[in-house]
Amino acid sequence: MSTPPDGLPVYRVLTGPDDSAFCRRVSEALEMGYLLHEGPSVTFDGERVIVAQAVVWPG
Repeated sequence: MSTPPDGLPVYRVLTGPDDSAFCRRVSEALEMGYLLHEGPSVTFDGERVIVAQAVVWPG
């Protein structure tokens, strides 16, 4: 497949609290065929850890 499914963009940044739901979203993107782009970014918003992970479509 030369383009991502369902009209998704080639480059995506997934963000959210560092929890199992965020990990599932990243895992789902990888299962679709996306690749991780670099490592994650992590910050603390005063209450919880927030993570951002970029993924790219190969090709």
